[in-house]
Amino acid sequence: MSKLTDRLNTTRVAIYVRVSTRYQADQDSLPLQREDLTNYARYVLNADSYEIFEDAGFSAKNTDRPDYQHMMTRVRGGEFSHVLVWKLDRISRNLLDFAAMYEELRRLGVTFVSKNEQFDTSSAMGEAMLKIILVFAELERKMTGERVTAVMISRAGNGLWNGGKVPYGYTYDKNTETFSINEEEAAVVLRMYDLYEQHHSLLQVAKALNASGVRHRSGKEWNPTTVSIILKSPFYTGTYRYNQRAMSKRNSHQDLKPEAEWVIVPDHHPAIVTPERWRAIAESLVQNRRGWQSAGKTYARKNVHVFAGLLTCGVCGSVMSATSNCRTHKDGYRPSNYACMSHRRNDGCTNKYISDTKIGPFVLNYIANLIRARASFGKTTSPETLQKKLLRGEMFADVDHIKEPGLMELYSLYKSQVSGVPYVPKVSSGDAETERDMLLSERRRLDRALSRLKSLYLYSEEDMSEREYIIEKNNLAEQLEKVNARLDEISKDISSQFSLTDEEFLEKASYFIITQRLADKRFVDYKRLLMETDPRILKDFINSVSSNFCIKNGKIMSITFKNGIIHEFVYKGE
Repeated sequence: MSKLTDRLNTTRVAIYVRVSTRYQADQDSLPLQREDLTNYARYVLNADSYEIFEDAGFSAKNTDRPDYQHMMTRVRGGEFSHVLVWKLDRISRNLLDFAAMYEELRRLGVTFVSKNEQFDTSSAMGEAMLKIILVFAELERKMTGERVTAVMISRAGNGLWNGGKVPYGYTYDKNTETFSINEEEAAVVLRMYDLYEQHHSLLQVAKALNASGVRHRSGKEWNPTTVSIILKSPFYTGTYRYNQRAMSKRNSHQDLKPEAEWVIVPDHHPAIVTPERWRAIAESLVQNRRGWQSAGKTYARKNVHVFAGLLTCGVCGSVMSATSNCRTHKDGYRPSNYACMSHRRNDGCTNKYISDTKIGPFVLNYIANLIRARASFGKTTSPETLQKKLLRGEMFADVDHIKEPGLMELYSLYKSQVSGVPYVPKVSSGDAETERDMLLSERRRLDRALSRLKSLYLYSEEDMSEREYIIEKNNLAEQLEKVNARLDEISKDISSQFSLTDEEFLEKASYFIITQRLADKRFVDYKRLLMETDPRILKDFINSVSSNFCIKNGKIMSITFKNGIIHEFVYKGE
């Protein structure tokens, strides 16, 4: 008999075994399958030879498994007459995958045998049974998947962690199943928030962290993507969010599920940032993302914070930043809230939040009063009369008086316009030059301190830990950034040399009010004006006539105008 005839008449079995988890692989499942199938090949199929192909820890959701692919390559080469499995779902639980494999085996003349289901495809009945069983195998897989998903969602709803990478800034105790704050990493997270609120740029945040020597937990440098993941995650507010995304069937990306399906557990673990600060950052990230301008068309942002960058906390002196966490009103208007950054960082500041619905009416009506007071100012007008005109309106009912220095500055300005005597502003570029010299000296001091700190860490015999070095370096770098930021502001101020003069300031304000048909009204409706006007125009106007508003416990304590005049308000009962 020829070698070809011998080969055709011999039973050569490819035995395939698989388990889906390492736990099963380490227990009895694989040895049991190997022994059972080896005996079946010998005594039932009367195999002349057999070979075992084994995939441990692989799922049956697809056929992307190394030993399975190796087996099929050799089957195509004509090395086997049978493929033997312990159970049908060891090959695949996907009907389409198995159908493709079975069709290929049928064309090659290879018999498929399942030991547990007791059939082989050499008979018509075996072939029919195989297809029926495969349908139920896929159904079982889907039902198992649904049960697993339900269990995971239930666990998440009960506040239990479903695994995955532990978020940067936290550590996880497997025994107690609880999270705790990693103080060193949490300091970096807060630094990210500070940097983003200063620069509004993910790239600048990453650059600043890398320049400070701060690295990710993996040891790699930061990039805009890794920074964005942290800033966008609500996990840092103490909230556990699960079941938010589902894998797309067509693509490899994940699709966002409806919010009704999300599992959200507030106060799940210690927070690093407040929810208000996180929402403000999230809003800013949406507004600043690329793509607002495309193909020459400009898209307006969802919300414009009219007073952003102009508010100072009257309690601690920190900047007050904007957030759109207020609910949208029925008429479509969405207010902006402003809060002290120190208060958001839980640094002890007690100042309250304030909404632009409180700031706007006060500021616009005060400017309108300024314009009307100037128009009616005469040679016999007294400071007391000027003050009454400036505080005319319901929104000033709680204001007792304007502090004398600022009131008299404005009085002198108006009087000079009536009498023709030149008015000299109290603020000059010389003041800025003096501050600039002081800041330059401070910058040199900080640069020297950073250099000495580095030398101390690298070469000194003193035992300075890496953690101590990084903390101190970050502290000095933060001070240096503030100095540089203030130097940039002063440079701009000096170059402009008060480009907006006193007369221009009032003319600009008057022009704005008149063009909005509000100059002749006793009350300026801020909300209506904002909804009828492009908010960016109103924001530009506010920035053109004022440079700062000091806020304390929901009240405007002072207004600093571009011409250097500061009006401080004293409220009744204070």
